[in-house]
Amino acid sequence: MIKTDLNDFAWFVHVVEEGGFAAAGRALDEPKSKLSRRIAQLEERLGVRLIQRTTRQFNVTEVGQTFYEHCKAMLVEAQAAQDAIAALQVEPRGIVKLTCPVTLLHVHIGPMLAKFMARYPDVSLQLEATNRRVDVVGEGVDVAIRVRPRPFEDSDLVMRVLADRGHRLFASPDLIARMGIPSAPAELSHWPGLSLASGKHIHRWELYGPQGARAEVHFYPAYDYYRHVGATRGGDGGRGACAATCLNGERTTGRR
Repeated sequence: MIKTDLNDFAWFVHVVEEGGFAAAGRALDEPKSKLSRRIAQLEERLGVRLIQRTTRQFNVTEVGQTFYEHCKAMLVEAQAAQDAIAALQVEPRGIVKLTCPVTLLHVHIGPMLAKFMARYPDVSLQLEATNRRVDVVGEGVDVAIRVRPRPFEDSDLVMRVLADRGHRLFASPDLIARMGIPSAPAELSHWPGLSLASGKHIHRWELYGPQGARAEVHFYPAYDYYRHVGATRGGDGGRGACAATCLNGERTTGRR
């Protein structure tokens, strides 16, 4: 394969279309001598004469005309490739594979996705709502939305913080009436709870108090996470305590 600079192909096209080196030099804002030298080097590499040139005449050879047509087609395709990328940047399109925790999808992300799809109708979303640990690279996932405590684990993936939110623990008035007001965090380990994690996950609450006090409470979830959304919508009958991220307005109504 002949090694060459594709810029030489483009300069050759301009020289042919402008009808000479001087005119092409003015159009490209390049010295005439540079264009003449580069075309001569191109001819030497190809082993053919592309242009017959004298002080008074400029003629494209038969081989040069054939070469010109192929170079022109190449430039047209190159421009089409750039235009295609520019169009994608202006108006997003294509398939996006997205994964998101179940409850986060229903409470927060779902309405956002509806607005996104209305705004970008040429984008097709492939959504998996799951709380399992996803192999982003191995499963070909484009975007993985996750809830993680700081500090974040090291990763080769590009990560961006979408929001920082504190967690609070809420319980319904009925549950408090039945279980009583706890005097210490350890008592909460006997309370039924609602969890976002899968059944194999260690279910725990990390609680923080004044002066940096910290307590870690392990609990048994009253419902598995697939039923979590329905529970926070009122189907739990006040039978479980829940982290604030599970709720979307219930606590302001006095239901939690």
